[in-house]
Amino acid sequence: MSTSWYLTAHERDNRHTLLDDPHPGQQAHSSGNVVRPLIHGAVYFAELYRRIEAMRPGDLLLFTDWRGDPDERLTGEPGSEVSQVLGRADERGVDVRGLVWRSHWDKLHFSAEQNRHLIEALQDHGAETLLDMRVRTMGSHHQKFVVLRHRDRPDEDIAFVGGIDLCHSRRDDARHGGDPQPQDMADEYGDTPPWHDVQLAIQGPAVYDVETVFRERWEDPTPLTRSPWRRLRDALAHDDTSPDPLPDRTPAPEPIEDATQHVQLLRTYPDLRWGMDYPFAVGGERSVARGYTKALDHARKLVYIEDQYLWSTDVAERFDHALNTSKDLHVLGVLPRFTDQAGATGRLPQLVGRERALRAMSASAPERVAFYGLENHAGRPIYVHAKVCIMDDVWASVGSDNFNRRSWTHDSELSAAVIDDAGEDHSAYARRLRLRLAAEHLGRELPDGVDDDGIAEIMADCVDEHGMFTAYREAVEALEDWHDGGQRGRRPPGHLRRLSTPQLGPVTKAWAEVLYRTVHDPDGRPRGLKIRGRF
Repeated sequence: MSTSWYLTAHERDNRHTLLDDPHPGQQAHSSGNVVRPLIHGAVYFAELYRRIEAMRPGDLLLFTDWRGDPDERLTGEPGSEVSQVLGRADERGVDVRGLVWRSHWDKLHFSAEQNRHLIEALQDHGAETLLDMRVRTMGSHHQKFVVLRHRDRPDEDIAFVGGIDLCHSRRDDARHGGDPQPQDMADEYGDTPPWHDVQLAIQGPAVYDVETVFRERWEDPTPLTRSPWRRLRDALAHDDTSPDPLPDRTPAPEPIEDATQHVQLLRTYPDLRWGMDYPFAVGGERSVARGYTKALDHARKLVYIEDQYLWSTDVAERFDHALNTSKDLHVLGVLPRFTDQAGATGRLPQLVGRERALRAMSASAPERVAFYGLENHAGRPIYVHAKVCIMDDVWASVGSDNFNRRSWTHDSELSAAVIDDAGEDHSAYARRLRLRLAAEHLGRELPDGVDDDGIAEIMADCVDEHGMFTAYREAVEALEDWHDGGQRGRRPPGHLRRLSTPQLGPVTKAWAEVLYRTVHDPDGRPRGLKIRGRF
């Protein structure tokens, strides 16, 4: 399978990073990897727990987090709390290092107190975990990844990359009953919000690349915060604010025998301004935006999306250009039916942004664009937190970034784009992921251990990308008719529901759009790129 979909090192446009140094010439990806999508937080947490518990003295554990809750139970059992699992690892000789976003105030629906509690709990165990506020004003560190390196067992090295934080509400499964340890959300989601998410388990040389992402942030000499009052609070609390040197790097894991998957890491870092800069990304990095844009230029059949925050016209216009260029291209996606918070200043700007984005995305071909929401079998909406994009069953990305200007320019992000040589006219990995997600949303059971041929047989109507477009539409129509008919008779299978956008008056739209552009979807590009409309 051609890797021409990937960015070259030159196209990444960041001469300050070490990320592509191990790769020959202009290559900006690694080969010989095995990548497994872990669909649902419960699946990811169970594997993460098992692998951390197996780590030994001299091993190295690195993680970043947007939000962390020390009491979140990775398996649901006592003793599997995040702080206990990571703390026990450090106490038995594993070198545990973490960077957790410092966060804004809890009163603004952020997680400052939770994140502080996590780092304090880990520091009590001896693990060096730090609050990191080296971000742009009103920005965040949004990367969510874990790297496990093993001193004497390099074949067990693994990195987990995606959209799942080590926190409340993420431990849901295919039944979508929600995490028994929930976070507060809009009333529509109930006491235990159902949650849909994806994380990747990566083994092979790409683990070294993910470790580079962590090391570049850890070794940044810039103070962890520029705020005098935060520095004072840290001093009074005797918090650790000076990262100790990391151990020397071990070589990259060898390519795995017969492994067919290539992995390219895509990142966002903002232009920090005010005399500040990331030494590894001077002026920022926008390879997320560049990677998606280049892949869209190759797409001809179907772009499949699962996304939390699709609300930027800057991003949507690139999709509309692709639809206008390729007359057979379809765009199909799954989004949250309701915003995560119900307050007017949170919900209305997001809805205005999404409505504008969907209108811009479908301007050239509304009949070839469709987005739906999800609900569980109890009729409760499922919050879509996944960040997945699959193009033509060739290029497939899972990560922390959403389809908006904030993720493409303003916050720190990390995604892994995978292309698989296995498959005849497609990437076996990409098609497998797309059909597995479709099976869940359409309510079709895949037996444990089913191979690609078995998945293709069960999902025969969706193997063709345009067939999946039709299957989703018919499933939505059946479930909507059942609801409109008073829910009489047997509920149709699946989770797919129609999205609806409330009608807003001109005054509401006016103030909500201002808030959307300045707070919800800010622009972190250098001035020159903003003026030229480029990433």
